[in-house]
Order: sequence, then structure tokens, then C-alpha cells
Amino acid sequence: MSALAVDNVSHGFGAQQVLSRVNLSVEPGSFTVLLGPNGAGKTTLISLVTGLYNARHGDIRIFGHSIRRDPLPALASLGVVFQMPTLDLDMSVEQNMTYHGSLHGLSPRETRERAGVELGRLGVGDRRSDKVRALSGGLRRRVEIARALLHQPKFLIVDEATAGLDVAGRQLLLDHVRSLCRAGLSVLWATHMLDEIDASDQLVVLHQGKVRWTGQARAIASDRTLEAAFLDLTGGAS
Repeated sequence: MSALAVDNVSHGFGAQQVLSRVNLSVEPGSFTVLLGPNGAGKTTLISLVTGLYNARHGDIRIFGHSIRRDPLPALASLGVVFQMPTLDLDMSVEQNMTYHGSLHGLSPRETRERAGVELGRLGVGDRRSDKVRALSGGLRRRVEIARALLHQPKFLIVDEATAGLDVAGRQLLLDHVRSLCRAGLSVLWATHMLDEIDASDQLVVLHQGKVRWTGQARAIASDRTLEAAFLDLTGGAS
């Protein structure tokens, strides 16, 4: 059973078609990169997978549960870091974690214990009492990933979470999420940055709302660079 199965999904806004007959899957325990230039439809697809939008055509299943027909168990398996920051800037790190825990039915004690673990793994355990607005962009992103993992989801979706971070900050987040993936977490990592891709990753290239290529990253660049292959598939879009 796939962690995520997107079957023949199309979606648009008014007369504008954003996604057209998209098919992709994320296998359990895999690190799958959703790669596409800006405007490819990545965020719209993630909004459909996370239930923010309803797909007009096709079906989306998370561990076998259809988002349309069986949304509660489907969404309960998800942890999400959206492209736009969603932390409350005027609350402390701990207060943000506590609120998230309550939404997922965790007791205050469970939330405190899990928050300590997840924040500690990302090196922000000593900032629990700080207001979020006092943190740098990189530290805020670490907190968002810790929060997304608080309820111990089986499937993590990360949408352009490293945009605007320095090289060291981007690498820290990638290394942390990859380590969780090796421990069994399923991951869909959306990005437009080629240097975030490892040869062993599963790769889905999305361009102009259509899947242009899917397979292991090393296969797309077997006889050329990844950049050259990507530019061929997207017509030079970035």
C-alpha cells in the first residue's frame, strides 16, 4: 500500500487549469522529491493532498484512505510543513506546540514530552520559552518541522520549506528529515532546488501542471547532469 497515491487528478481555478491528469505515488519509507519550477503546480497539488482544496477530478489516497471518502484517517497520518509559515509569531514556541498537540488529541503531558524530543533533535530545545518572532527564519522552520512531527505522523509533506534559508540551514533540515525517512517515515519533499536532490531519491518532475518524469533520481541523469535533464523536461523554466 502506497503512503500516497494520486490517481488522474486534475484541478483548476475558474478557466485556469493548474493540474492535468496527475499520477504519482510515494512508497512507505521513501524520500520522494516533487521537483518543479515556480508555478508548476506543486503547492496546488499539496493543497489537494492535505485537504485544503477538493480535487475536481481523480482520487487521492493516503495509506489507502481516500481524501474525499474517508478524510479523517487519511489526514490523521499526515504531518505538514507548508510553504508559507504558519506559526503564531506572538506565541512562544511551547505554546505553538501545545496548540498543535491539542488539535491532535494529545494530553498536555504527551505534548510536553514529545515537544522536548522533537525540538531537541532540531537543536531548538533551549528556545521553548521564546516568542516565535524572536527566532530567525531558519529556527522558525526547525520549529515548524518539529511541530509537524509532534503527533508522530507516518507521512510528512514539506513544501519549499528551505526557501530563503542559508546553505547550512537548508542542509540541516534535509539531513534531519532524511534520517527520519531511514527510520521509516514516508516523505514528500517539494522543491525547485536541484541541489536538494540525492541520486537515491525517488523523483517526480512536475511542469505546467503535468508529471513530466518519475523514477529514481539517478536514472534521470544517467547520461547527463540533473540540471540538463531538468531543463530539457521543463523547457528551461526555473
